[in-house]
This record gives sequence, structure tokens and C-alpha cells, in this order.
Amino acid sequence: MSKALTKEEIRLLLAKRFEKDSFKSLSSLPSYKLFKDIKKAALRVVQAIKNKEQIAIVGDYDVDGVVSTCILSDFLENFSDKLKIIIPNRFIDGYGVSEDIIDRINSSLVITVDNGISAVDAAKKAKEKNIDLIITDHHNIPEELPDAYAIINPKQKDCTFPYKEICGAQVAWYLVAAIKNEMGLEFNLLRYIDLLSVAIIADMMELKEFNRAMVKRGLKEINSSKRVAWIAVKEVFRKDNFVSEDISYLLAPLLNSAGRLKSAVLALNFLKSRTLQEAISYLNEIVLLNEKRKEIEKELFESCVLSVDESKDIVIAWGEGWHEGVIGIVAARVARRFKKPAIILSVKNGRAKGSARSFGEVDILSLIKEAKEYLLGFGGHKGAAGVSLEVQNLEVFKKKLEEEAAKLDRRLFTPLKEVLGEIDAREIDFELLELLEEYEPYGQRNPKPVFKIRDAKVKKSRLLGRENSHQKLIIESKTAILESIDFNYDKLAKNGSIVDLVFTISKNSYRGYITPQLLIEEIKLIS
Repeated sequence: MSKALTKEEIRLLLAKRFEKDSFKSLSSLPSYKLFKDIKKAALRVVQAIKNKEQIAIVGDYDVDGVVSTCILSDFLENFSDKLKIIIPNRFIDGYGVSEDIIDRINSSLVITVDNGISAVDAAKKAKEKNIDLIITDHHNIPEELPDAYAIINPKQKDCTFPYKEICGAQVAWYLVAAIKNEMGLEFNLLRYIDLLSVAIIADMMELKEFNRAMVKRGLKEINSSKRVAWIAVKEVFRKDNFVSEDISYLLAPLLNSAGRLKSAVLALNFLKSRTLQEAISYLNEIVLLNEKRKEIEKELFESCVLSVDESKDIVIAWGEGWHEGVIGIVAARVARRFKKPAIILSVKNGRAKGSARSFGEVDILSLIKEAKEYLLGFGGHKGAAGVSLEVQNLEVFKKKLEEEAAKLDRRLFTPLKEVLGEIDAREIDFELLELLEEYEPYGQRNPKPVFKIRDAKVKKSRLLGRENSHQKLIIESKTAILESIDFNYDKLAKNGSIVDLVFTISKNSYRGYITPQLLIEEIKLIS
């Protein structure tokens, strides 16, 4: 049996994660001038403001896209009353700026946020209409770049901005900084830091260096914010304090549900609410959509599970009319359930549109590229991607990816979440909660510490949730008794069972009394 970790050993292990971080605080933010094309773009925006031209902003329907749109539009509305905001509808327009959207625009200047880096055809259409197109994006650079007036993306080879793994909202925020400076304005850009923290976490950016500093400050701002959207969330969900997990598991799913089921404009309006009454009204509508999203997701997930061939190293499933708004979440759930990458596709009018999610360290985008000859289009990054193809190519696409996945090194299928170590139950106390809080925010590249306890006894077990899908366990070890919860459990632990647990630790607040609670990641029934 391995030696249990002490609090001091836990502190040292967590501190080691940041030994090489050179970025320490927001006072040392890199300059906007390091972005390729940003000065050119800012000068064009300033010209449009002075000439009273109509400016169109084209966003995206996920959290990062909505926040990007919110930041840029909120800033420009101070100087222009000729602003057109377009967030493409997932079901009508598809992703990002398109030829059709350019056709509908009469503006002389179009700025994309969180999209556009692959919009070659839309850029051609913009040129034909004498529209200047400014692209701000953070996604991977394709082989062919759009012929745009300016492209601001840190992943361009000749871009000198030092941090490449940033989200679309951060790129849009830097454009705001450039415009502000070109106009010679006094304007506090930190007014958007709360929104930035939500986008960074929701888009699963690495929480190291630059991103970590932004999120840390942003969470503080959310907790003390006068932005009525956050006040509404606190009131409706009875929360006093937000940590990074609240963004991942509460705010992000809520904001995403608007674009998944209806229109992301609803989420944008919520973030831009001027009164608490207005914010609560939008939030109540979003909450209802999120509940509906959960129901659709559950049905679709169950349908996918039935068609999984567990002998293969990738899951590829499709169905006629499967809801496009939830296939990405379902792909993520399927990948976690079967511990392998998953691609879930919705078939409609002879075409299949799908979302892919990785597992472990498998590069799902590279895998998809091996079958690109069968696709109409694809894009994304290592962890998540989108694909579209003709229905007649589904079977050959599936077969090709199964063959390619079988060639992968099995070590790539190891989950990224590693156990920090075994822990003695008596070490799990208020002092440990405070220690763990010191290394917040947790997320990509700074995962929440995962611990293990062996040979614990289930003193009491009961099911929770409308459909009894969660189990709450009172765990008794040799040294302490602890509360734990297993969301969407797959192994039922009965009273008296002996179990090994893998878990994270959260703060449970009840009537002002704070206690540690184990959030179970894995449960192994010993007897």
C-alpha cells in the first residue's frame, strides 16, 4: 500500500505545476501591438466610427462566441449607433460567417469574433461587395487563409503574440484595446475581465500563465460584480460565491443551451441586461431551455449507447434527425463512458453533420484528417472537432477512422486526469479546503486534484435526483467519516459495501456550515 499524502506534500505537488510560469500578474499583460494586423484593423474601425459607417459584428453561438460579441458590441455601442450584431443560428445558418450572411449584410465593415479563419468563400463574397472583412479568431490555421482586410489570430506563423492558446473573447478584447488606444481614450478594459474568465473556462483553454491570471481576477470580479446578469444567477441559484467549477458546470451549460436549442441572441441579451428584472426574465427562459436540453441529451445518449461496438477504438454513431444542438455534449459523454474518442452525427436531407470529442491524449482532429477525402468539411482542435459529409460516405468514413484509431498507441487512451495520490481520510478537513483554494482556478492543464481512498466502508447509501441517477454515500474509513456524492453513477454501492474511491474534494455549504464533500470520479466495489 502506498504512503498517504500529507497536506504539505499536496501543497508541494500543486506548487510544482506553476514553477515554469513566467506570467505572474495582469500588470504585465503583453501589448496588443504584438498581434499581426491588429493596428491595421483598429485604424479601419476608427475610420468607420468617424465616417458613421455601419459596422457588422458576426459572432458564434457558443459561450466564447457570445462573450466575444458581447465585449466588442458593448464597447462599440459607446461610439456608434450603426452597429449590426449577427450571431448565426446553428440550425439555419450553421457555423460562423458564410456567403449567405455576407449577402444579407449592407455594412461596409464586417468584424468576425471567434470565427472566420476558414471562411474563404465568405471573404470572396465580401470582396465582391466591397466590404472590408476583419477576422478575429483563435482556431487552428487552415491550409488556405481567407483574403480578408485583416486577420487577427495568435496562431498565425508571423504573429508575435506570445500566448497562442487563448480564446476568441481574448482576441476580441485585444482588438478593443487597440481601438481604444488609436482613439486616445480613457477606458477601463478590466470591466470585461469577468466575461473573459467565463469564456476562457467554457472554451477549455489552458489555465496556466496569462489565462490563469485572467481567470483568477475574473472570478473575483464575478463575485463582487454589479453586472446584473451575475446578480441574477446568484439570486436564482442561491449562490454567494463562484469558483471555476461553477463556470464549467453551471454558467457555461446555461449560456450554451440558448444556442443549442433556440438562439444564442438570448444569451447575449442576458449578458447585456440593464436591469435585474430583465436579467432574471432572460435567465428563467434560459433555465427552461437548459432543462429541455438535458432531456434531449439523455434520450440521445441512450440511443448512442445501444449502437456502440466496444471492440473498436473509436465510437461513431448517427441517426436521422438527431438534435444538432446536443450532439457535441453527447459525444463528450460517450467518450467518457467508453474511454475512447467519439463522433456523433445527425442525418438530415442526405447529409450528416457531426461533433467529435477526444479521450485521453488522442488528437481527434488529426484522426479526422486521415479520412478527409470523405468529408465536405471539418475543423476544430485536438480535443474537439466538427465534421460534415454526404450520407453515402458514412460507412466508409467510419471504417477508415476505426482502422486509423486501431493504429494508435494505447497509452494515448489514458485519461488526462491523474490521481495526485492516496490520502488519509482525516486529512480531508477545512484546512485542506483552504489549501486547495489557493491553487484555483482549476481546469485545463491545472486539473482539480484527484485523490484515492482504499478499503472504505459504505455506512449509508441513498439515491438522489428526479430519476435517481445520483447516489450519495456516507463513507467510513479507519480514521474518519465523510460525505460523498457520485453524479450519474454507473456502479451502485450498497450499505456495508467495501469500496476504493477516486475523487475530488469540494466545499459543501449548508446553513452557513462548511464541510468537505467528496465528488466521486470512480468507484471500485471490493466486497
